[in-house]
This record gives sequence, C-alpha cells and structure tokens, in this order.
Amino acid sequence: MTTTGITTLYTCPAATTGIIKSLLVSEDSGNADTITVTITDSSTAVFSIFKVKAVSANTTIELLTAPLVVQENEIIKVTAATANRLHVVASLLEVS
Repeated sequence: MTTTGITTLYTCPAATTGIIKSLLVSEDSGNADTITVTITDSSTAVFSIFKVKAVSANTTIELLTAPLVVQENEIIKVTAATANRLHVVASLLEVS
C-alpha cells in the first residue's frame, strides 16, 4: 500500500456473492506496522473487521480463520498506518 489513506481492496459486483477465502498481509520494510480492514455495506455503513491489527516486521500473516462472505455492492477497504510497508492480497470466489 503506497498510502495511509483508505484503499478499496474489493467491491462485490451486483447480483454476486463474494467469498473471501484468504486475506494475506505482508510487511517487507523491516518495520512493524498495523492495518485496519473494514467492510462498507450497501447503505454505506462501515464495520471494522480488523481494527489496528499488528503486523510484525518482515512477516506475512493470514487475517482470516474462516471464509468471509461479502454481499453485492459491499466493499472491503484496507488502511495502513504507514505508507510503503504493507502488501495485501485477497483470494476470493465470486458466485452469481
């Protein structure tokens, strides 16, 4: 993530259900950091999934312990505490 601003990771398309199987966060700058992950629903309400989750220096962590179901038009957003330290990868399946 090149910014500390809120970054959209995934938006579930209309008439679709997204099943996020994995959410990996990697820190490769040699500095511990934190990440916040939220979901915004179709009425623009924001819910925290992970709030200021610690990521140790030079590590990769799996945030999910079970699949995360995302309904149509819901948005997964991520925010790093520091720019240029964290990489986020989602593995998901869309069902329409």
